[in-house]
Amino acid sequence: MSENEKRTAVAQSFEVHIRNTTTDPAVLAEATILAARRRLLTALRSKTALLTELRLGRADRERARAALTDFCTGEVRRHLAAADEALYAPAAGAAETRLLIRALRATAAAVAARIDALASADDADSADGAARDVTSLLTVHLAVEQDVLLPALALLPGADLPLLTADFETLLEGGRLDRPAVVDVTSIPHGRRHPRIFARFARLGPGEAFTLVNNHDPKPLRREFEATLPGVFTWDYLESGPTRWQVRIGRRAPAVRPPSSAAGRNGSRRPGRGEDPYPGQDV
Repeated sequence: MSENEKRTAVAQSFEVHIRNTTTDPAVLAEATILAARRRLLTALRSKTALLTELRLGRADRERARAALTDFCTGEVRRHLAAADEALYAPAAGAAETRLLIRALRATAAAVAARIDALASADDADSADGAARDVTSLLTVHLAVEQDVLLPALALLPGADLPLLTADFETLLEGGRLDRPAVVDVTSIPHGRRHPRIFARFARLGPGEAFTLVNNHDPKPLRREFEATLPGVFTWDYLESGPTRWQVRIGRRAPAVRPPSSAAGRNGSRRPGRGEDPYPGQDV
């Protein structure tokens, strides 16, 4: 291959790459989530600055605080709830992402707590502090989503980022996700079946289930569940061929642990460390 031919091949490879990044569904899905993040933070920072950085009269300050509080209790909470249901739930049971989702849910709860503090603040300093906290916490929280969660979802078996993003947008717009009792994948192309099934599983509550209908024994799907969600799911065949298979797939309810108690077997209280095991008795 001549030097000119090599240059032409390299140029074509770059052109193909550029085209792919502008049309690839996963890339577009990530861009959609990041655009929603930018819009949220831009509006939040603007409203926070109006309250905390400008010297406003009492009436203007109350209006600024009310606008910020309404935005936080509305748009910010809606964004957090949509992310939890559409993006966190599919990754919550996987070993690779379980701890990440716990951390994200903890920071989301911290943001929600500071929103409550903003709404209930009874003086200017408390309101300003809560507003700054909401902005700073949410900035860090969304950065972790961008830098850690989205790449993890792209690699998570059974997760389909474009499908999850569509769910995220539905929730942001005030819609609700479908939770069909039966998921029939016989007419869905093979490469799109597993993400659809995993997405449905992510919407199950503890003890809930759905019925999968397939035109072959879904053994590969079960192996994927076992690798990704060990101990989290149940799998019961309702029909086994020869042309149709039905499987009831459920989310296990958490085991009920007996309440911890300091009582002994006979109901008496066990002595704590350093306590006299026979108080009031001569030993």
